[in-house]
Amino acid sequence: MSNTNYSQTQKASTTGSKKARLGIAVNVGLAIVKATAGIVGNSYALIADAIESASDIVSSLVVVFGIKMAGKPADENHPYGHGKFEPLAGAIVALILFGAATLITVESIREIATPHHSPAPFTLLVLITVIAVKETLFRTVLATSTEIGSLALKSDAWHHRADAITSAAAFVGISVALIGGPGYECADDFAALLAAVIIAINATLLLKPALLELIDTAPDPAIAARIREVAEHVSGVLGTHKCHVRKVGFDYFVDLDVLCDPNSSIREGHEVAHNVGEAIHNALPEISKVLVHVEPADDFGRRSRD
Repeated sequence: MSNTNYSQTQKASTTGSKKARLGIAVNVGLAIVKATAGIVGNSYALIADAIESASDIVSSLVVVFGIKMAGKPADENHPYGHGKFEPLAGAIVALILFGAATLITVESIREIATPHHSPAPFTLLVLITVIAVKETLFRTVLATSTEIGSLALKSDAWHHRADAITSAAAFVGISVALIGGPGYECADDFAALLAAVIIAINATLLLKPALLELIDTAPDPAIAARIREVAEHVSGVLGTHKCHVRKVGFDYFVDLDVLCDPNSSIREGHEVAHNVGEAIHNALPEISKVLVHVEPADDFGRRSRD
């Protein structure tokens, strides 16, 4: 007996896309402001920050596409839906972060080796504004990613946090360069180098869960435990046997064996399976599809003893 629910998927897809598009709009403006201020104000740390914002734009476009595809319903070629596009987008975003970190590292080293003037004081005001905007965006997008269970949107949120980190590092570096005076001109370049390391670490932390979901690693065991608990409270269920859970995008798919009275009719067993599926959907809306298999309780007992 199979129960399917796609409304949650479509809702999550719409919500996630809106937040990703908000990030794109903000990053376009910030990238322009930071690049301009960095060039005029003679700060490579701020230019590196603009590069990070530009990579944010690309990553958010990837997230929008991934979330949109993940929200499509199942079809003949994709009977389990298109949810894998969601962790795939998350993995791509993590790789984009690696790329941004590499580019910033290379350019920072080049700037350190090249004599140049100290950054202009006004760049600090630009950075304070950027940090406030990006941290707010990070918190907003992260909250939504947790709400809808989106790895791609979570990666996008941490991309915003990485931008805030590079801005904070740039602020410290420029402050040191301005306070230290001659001989400290490259302080903001070292700050950009430190920011690149932090971005690379974040990318590693984001890539791992995306890859684990792509290879169908079992989710949190607490989810299976909750499913069993709900099923065992349904009338006619004497216990549970197998309970396999896999996460596909925003959704969870469940294969569950329930134990019933061996003297029940086929119709009664079918009704129990249907009720179990409905109970699980009601208790856990993130469960998209439940496949319930009914087993006679005494038969399970004999096989367990064997």
